[in-house]
Order: sequence, then structure tokens, then C-alpha cells
Amino acid sequence: MGNIMISEEKFNKVLSDVETLIEDVSSLFDQDEITKKRIAEIKSNPSIGKSEKELDSYLKQRGVKVD
Repeated sequence: MGNIMISEEKFNKVLSDVETLIEDVSSLFDQDEITKKRIAEIKSNPSIGKSEKELDSYLKQRGVKVD
């Protein structure tokens, strides 16, 4: 098999891209852990789990003008 010449710059770019892809794949497979952590955060502070629509509805009930 022959040798392949590649510049250090291109090699470092490819290496960086591969590292990013590995991190992305890792995060895809770690979604359960991320979800569990987010649920724990919401349980400890329920207001952060509200949608904007829910918060707007709450503010309207309290007499706040929401655009």
C-alpha cells in the first residue's frame, strides 16, 4: 500500500470534525440521562418547566397585559 500525503492543517480539520461527530453521537445516545437531569431540574423549580403560552396565560389571569 502506498503512502498518502496530507497537510497538517487538513488533518487537524478532519480530526476536529471527527471529534465533533463523536461528541454528537455520544449526546444522542445519552438522551435518557439528559432527560432525567432536566426532569429533576423542573421538579426542583417547576416554574422553569412552563411554556411561554402557559406563562402568558398565567400573567393574563393576574391582570398583566401580554402582547
